[in-house]
Amino acid sequence: MTVTPDPRPPLRILLAAPRGFCAGVDRAIQIVELALAKFGAPVYVRHEIVHNRYVVDTLKAKGAIFVEELDEIPETSQPVIFSAHGVAKSVPADAAARNMFVLDATCPLVFKVHFEAERHHREGREIILIGHAGHPEVDGTMGQLPEGAVRLIETVEDARRFTPRDPGQLAYVTQTTLSLDDTAAIVTVLRERFPSIAAPHKEDICYATTNRQNAVKAIAPEIDCLLVVGAPNSSNSLRLREVGERAGCPKSRLIQRANDIDWADLDGAGTIGITAGASAPQVLVDEVLDALAARFRTSVEVVSTAEERIAFNIPRELRQPAA
Repeated sequence: MTVTPDPRPPLRILLAAPRGFCAGVDRAIQIVELALAKFGAPVYVRHEIVHNRYVVDTLKAKGAIFVEELDEIPETSQPVIFSAHGVAKSVPADAAARNMFVLDATCPLVFKVHFEAERHHREGREIILIGHAGHPEVDGTMGQLPEGAVRLIETVEDARRFTPRDPGQLAYVTQTTLSLDDTAAIVTVLRERFPSIAAPHKEDICYATTNRQNAVKAIAPEIDCLLVVGAPNSSNSLRLREVGERAGCPKSRLIQRANDIDWADLDGAGTIGITAGASAPQVLVDEVLDALAARFRTSVEVVSTAEERIAFNIPRELRQPAA
């Protein structure tokens, strides 16, 4: 019996772990799904619940209606859900004025940043927020306090140019999904210029962002190409691509689905890496692995740098009554 040689070239795949959904994303999606199950469709969601088109489309198919602002929602007794990124204080105030039934899916780690900013403001400090302009998490954090109370710094250059009202009364907080290295560089400049600046009691960059970036750093020097499964408007996914590039893999690519793979990137590749942003579901990673297996003789190795066992409680209104 003649055995036909497999024409597919070999490809070693290093699968970064942790990757994909974090506890905050998992909780936010659960809130929408449980609200639909308990109250029926429609359920209204302000902003994308998490930054992933596949997730949003899946929830739309189940009866979720996504809006950008509350004024797009008709008079209703159905649940109105705030996204995982958090909202300015004016948003729940508007919802209360319209007697809306609100379920808040803001990530607890984002709430922590809000509480820190409010505490520093009460203590008379001017607050620096390290983050990216226009990101909904940044808008939500800045919206916790009166206009002008929070100053946004995006780069090291911004940190060097910043002029405070009182150098002795400063504090900083950060967006939770930033690059660890970029944030550290900005904080170094701020501390050099303002030695008494108050820092967060505990690092604001979330555990999941940290873990996913460290996993990419572990595999980047060994691979010819990195595929980051995530959305182009997902801050943590964009940072993973940047981290891969800086950590030794110049060919680091952000893809939303398997059909976004540029196969020319893999010409001659012996080993590639795969990770996924915190709002990207495992089903999309599996789709990429299947697409690779159709073209290559793949061998997959999981490279794990941390174990995650964190889970966040869902709102009381959605919990099953005790038996």
